[in-house]
Amino acid sequence: MAKVHVKSGDQVEILTGDDRGKRGRILHVYPKTGKVIVEGINIQKKHTRPTQSNPQGGIIERPGPIDASNVQLVCPSCRKATRPVRERDEKGKLTRKCRHCSKAID
Repeated sequence: MAKVHVKSGDQVEILTGDDRGKRGRILHVYPKTGKVIVEGINIQKKHTRPTQSNPQGGIIERPGPIDASNVQLVCPSCRKATRPVRERDEKGKLTRKCRHCSKAID
């Protein structure tokens, strides 16, 4: 199982691809595959058949997974994209800190 540097609910900036430079909130993290789903990024269209719950059918747009290495965490205090530093606090708990402003992200 791979270690992913972001968590669900984090604000991230996209580093590569068509959505480069955009920011969004992480909806899901898949650590086994190293993928994340970001709100409003990598929108994919899915064609659905008419069913009893959806009698009209049609085309549904939803965000698709992108690799976790293509996103960078945005610090909530200084609003800059940063690679977080993982340090232990005085209680021994692992926290993430911003490289720019040195404030705790968690």
